[in-house]
Amino acid sequence: MTIEMPRPRPPFLLRETSRHGNVVWYVRRGAGPRIRLRAEYGSTAFWEEYRAAVDGRALVEPATPAPGAGTLKWLIERYMLHSAWTKDLSIATRGQRSGILKATVAIAGHEPVSAINKRSIQEGMERRREKPHGANNWLKTMRGLFAWAVEHGHATSDPTHAVKLLGGPNDRNGFHTWTEEEVARFEARWPLGTRERVALDVLLYTGLRRGDAARIGRPHLRNGVLRLATEKTSQDVSIRVLPALAATLAAGPVGDLTFIAGERGRPMTKESFGNWFREACRVPAFLAPPTACARRARGARRRRAPQRLS
Repeated sequence: MTIEMPRPRPPFLLRETSRHGNVVWYVRRGAGPRIRLRAEYGSTAFWEEYRAAVDGRALVEPATPAPGAGTLKWLIERYMLHSAWTKDLSIATRGQRSGILKATVAIAGHEPVSAINKRSIQEGMERRREKPHGANNWLKTMRGLFAWAVEHGHATSDPTHAVKLLGGPNDRNGFHTWTEEEVARFEARWPLGTRERVALDVLLYTGLRRGDAARIGRPHLRNGVLRLATEKTSQDVSIRVLPALAATLAAGPVGDLTFIAGERGRPMTKESFGNWFREACRVPAFLAPPTACARRARGARRRRAPQRLS
């Protein structure tokens, strides 16, 4: 249980930052000794310690640590309740990383935080080497976790420091860029009036990422302009609807809330949309490289997408 600190700050309560960047709290009356409060700030135990220190009574002994305290599972649970997770990370990032953290708990949740070092992280990367993109996402998740842990005094060092990301097959040449010929082949296979054509044209003529393309729809459209806050960066963007896209949307089929929708007109998650669109690229009449579909016809959309108004 956490209690908000009253405003203004209670008398005799002092806040200091240690040389390691950790916040510590003291009680000091006049020229008397400083009494450090050990419990977590804002907790019931914290205020009990504060009142005892102000009254000159012996401080309450710290409560016995909860079972599993100090383990990786314990650390991850605390991290996912903190504002660094609930507020600082986007919904999309939390969705991706929560799965990674849950899998990590299943594998090594019982391990003490103090036992996890650089070698542990390197071995984790090595086990995931066959899927470099997934390995790098795991490393980024661990970096976020341990940066928070060090900042809040739950770990003495960051074991991810100086561990390098893995190189992937697309690092040298980048992801395949759709050619105009490939776009024309897709348009021929999926003419106006198909869900696949709606998906392609939303991507081509807006330049949005997969997650934003999957959620944009009529509620975002007004006077020929699409407006939304992007999922990844929370940036407000305005995109003019070009005639080609307007014709595609008019032909449909589109959903009530999102242009790109499932067979029943319901919105699709970005993962479901990505998988479905990839399959649309694999039909015999149109065999574009899978990475092209997975990356939302990146090059083609740059040539056709309008400049954002903001």
